[in-house]
Amino acid sequence: MSKTGYSVKTIEWQGDEVVMIDQRLLPLDEKYIHHQTWQEVANSIKTMVIRGAPAIGVAAAMGMALAAMQSPADTYAELKKDLDAAARGLFETRPTAYNLGWALEQQAQIYEKEGDPGQIRRRLKQRSQEILEEDIAMCVAMGEHGAPLFPQGARILTHCNAGALATAGYGTALGVIRSLFKRDKNIMVYVDETRPFLQGARLTAWELKQEGIPYCLITDNMAGYFFKEGEIDAVVVGSDRIAANGDVANKIGTYTVSVLAKVHNVPFYVAAPTSTVDMSLPDGNHIPIEERDPAEVTHFQGSRCATTGTPVCNPAFDVTPHENVTAIITEAGVHREPYRESLAAAKKGK
Repeated sequence: MSKTGYSVKTIEWQGDEVVMIDQRLLPLDEKYIHHQTWQEVANSIKTMVIRGAPAIGVAAAMGMALAAMQSPADTYAELKKDLDAAARGLFETRPTAYNLGWALEQQAQIYEKEGDPGQIRRRLKQRSQEILEEDIAMCVAMGEHGAPLFPQGARILTHCNAGALATAGYGTALGVIRSLFKRDKNIMVYVDETRPFLQGARLTAWELKQEGIPYCLITDNMAGYFFKEGEIDAVVVGSDRIAANGDVANKIGTYTVSVLAKVHNVPFYVAAPTSTVDMSLPDGNHIPIEERDPAEVTHFQGSRCATTGTPVCNPAFDVTPHENVTAIITEAGVHREPYRESLAAAKKGK
């Protein structure tokens, strides 16, 4: 195991290349893709080689460092022009994930100040590595804050993948479960398969198996049954963007789970770093929702499973209203209503 508590690295620098595990192939094949240009990184973000808001943020930061290295610019003005173009291209890949824009802003703070091109190149790469290490530290802190919220022998439902694969390591929602498992070996995790991309079935189940955490895979439309039978004690999910009022954007289907949890009086927790909190948006109605390729719905592993010409709606995310959220767990602690105040304090480091 690595120091992150997980043996497979989601993303890292190897020399001057950015290397990521291809999450589209898991759990059947572990393949790593090497990136030498920011365009290659952008394509990997867009095509889901790498996914999960924190991991996307790290990838974007590294993509900016690659853009600086691949630029032939000798002057600051020429380098800035190339970096601005790369930032625009990277930003357009996944509009819902707030960490992506946050990471680009972090890098912009470096190159928007006029300076020596060589020094800017070195600092961009250094900052991208810092963002990776900060992400791991935040996830571990989230786990420690979140673990005490759960009862002994908790049966926990999670949706999508908010584990080490969705971050630089350890995970957000799954990081909380990892920390809880260190204290209580009797927990059990229900894993929603998470249609249509099957992040739960392919990724979360795989991660839990790697670490020996008890789990059971269920289809998305089974969740209501297990709530009704009293088999779920708590829900914990990740998030791609959180509005100032505590509305939470996460993988499509999360809202449905939150409604079931509320009806059955089951606590619904969200785990995400403060870099996911977007205080500029008053509520979830302002969060952009990505619409993905219809083929993700009409096909399965390359084979068509719907009639040719079938119209498709494929929003990648939905928004859970803050009223359905019991608490939001960040690296700063556990935040409750009113979220506009508690999240603002967390963003300020209080």
